[in-house]
Amino acid sequence: MHDRAARSRSGLNSKPPAKADGADPRIHVTLPQLRALESQARGLRFLPRQPAASVFNGRHASRLRGRGLNFEELRNYLPGDDPRTIDWKVTARTGKPHVRVYSEERDHPALILVDQRMSMFFGTKHAMKSVTAAEAAALAAFRILDQGDRIGGIIFGDEFAAEIKPKANRSARDQFLTAIVRANQMLQADAPAIDTQMSLNVPLRTAARIARRNHLVILISDFDGINEETSHLVGRIASTNDLILCPVTDPIAEEIPAGLKLVVSDGELQIELDTASGEIHKRLAEFSSGRLSEILGWQRKYGLPILPLSAGEETVPQVRRLTGLTPAQKLVKP
Repeated sequence: MHDRAARSRSGLNSKPPAKADGADPRIHVTLPQLRALESQARGLRFLPRQPAASVFNGRHASRLRGRGLNFEELRNYLPGDDPRTIDWKVTARTGKPHVRVYSEERDHPALILVDQRMSMFFGTKHAMKSVTAAEAAALAAFRILDQGDRIGGIIFGDEFAAEIKPKANRSARDQFLTAIVRANQMLQADAPAIDTQMSLNVPLRTAARIARRNHLVILISDFDGINEETSHLVGRIASTNDLILCPVTDPIAEEIPAGLKLVVSDGELQIELDTASGEIHKRLAEFSSGRLSEILGWQRKYGLPILPLSAGEETVPQVRRLTGLTPAQKLVKP
């Protein structure tokens, strides 16, 4: 019943794919559905060395930092040492060349922020934005843990936020996936209206508290309700961490058709918007492009990689394409 109402609300009225429990995987995700993505996550990279076609490559945006360096010791220079590691102040003071020795940090903890607010419960072609976000988060979680890094996350809806601190074990990953599924299945077409939607700034503040430095932070959201504080928090997190923004959009946002009648509801009240009206069409188009312009502004200002996701196509192929992998490439570990 809920899936039928959601399909009607979103426009996904075609026959849903077959599924054992009868649920529509385009509307709501299940734990088996997310776990089935594990094998398809191999080959994805969230490290500094990237394929040439990847959006994470330095040609497209600032390179990811990757793991940081820990200072180990100061010692005498030995033949074969990299001259760039010479500490010239100590060398001048002692009269003998000294080098600073560093070791690579053992892991690069990751924090994945997954938006499951009601604004994400919308789709017109392939799936709901909330489903695309859930699948992308699962792909990232599988790959990051496979790299040997700690995985954690913040899954948030309109009235709650679940926080999973980064840990390097499957238990943390399963807890993360379970939290996504629970949040996703709470989204219903006939859900009662709420007074206020959770601001994106709330989970971003939590992320800034947890990820103080050298974390990989991935934000998967439609970025509804952003403001000046959002920009400040994005910049603050990006200044000491690797931050990847994954804006999730629906194809209708890319080009709003003229003459389209939309019924918008908050669960109790509803209004019909007719894009045949030039003024309404203009305002909707400006609203859609304005949000994307803001995100692209952050990319330029803070040097952030942007991984744009569309709910209008399958998640795995587009993530592989954006990370520089082609369908023909073998799934191999780096």
